[in-house]
Amino acid sequence: MKVTSADIVISAVKPEQYPDSALPEFALAGRSNVGKSSFINKMLNRKALARTSSKPGKTQTLNFFLINEMMYFVDVPGYGYAKVSKKEREAWGKMIETYITTREQLKAVVLITDLRHPPSNDDVMMYEFLKHYNIRCIIIATKADKIPKGKWQKHLKVTKETLDADPNDPIVLFSSETGLGKDTAWAVLKQYMNEETREEEHAEDVE
Repeated sequence: MKVTSADIVISAVKPEQYPDSALPEFALAGRSNVGKSSFINKMLNRKALARTSSKPGKTQTLNFFLINEMMYFVDVPGYGYAKVSKKEREAWGKMIETYITTREQLKAVVLITDLRHPPSNDDVMMYEFLKHYNIRCIIIATKADKIPKGKWQKHLKVTKETLDADPNDPIVLFSSETGLGKDTAWAVLKQYMNEETREEEHAEDVE
């Protein structure tokens, strides 16, 4: 997809602060320092729209990025960062849980993992949480450029097995450095958006 406009429009911590919009939303989840900001910047053709930081735990709010006036990326705080206090982690967890389980505009959660390593316990917990609430998930296995191409499938297999991934959940090899997987990721996102449109049109026809 050609991105012609992308801006962060609001940082929210509670439902009344979410955008008053019916546009589809995709939440971006992953452990701290996994490369969420780099993923956002690469997908949106921006160098620093989402701030990358050497200090994990920087994102402390739900950051809504409006894209082409037609959809949102919602960057949620990274998990698994030890230096954040237990109280802060609990607050972030509650904020993320409230958004993910109550937001009707949420079409899927993009779970970003590091292809080089098996998904962490926190990744597995997040995935199980999404499955418990029947929330669609798109798995982005990033940092593929750090691994020889011949070993990609082996690492993908480990990712799928560790998460016990649902075969219906897409998994995309990705690299923020080379752009690998960018077109595939956009194709999956557009498919989820189009499915929703078709469902709404069908509902109108039935009425």
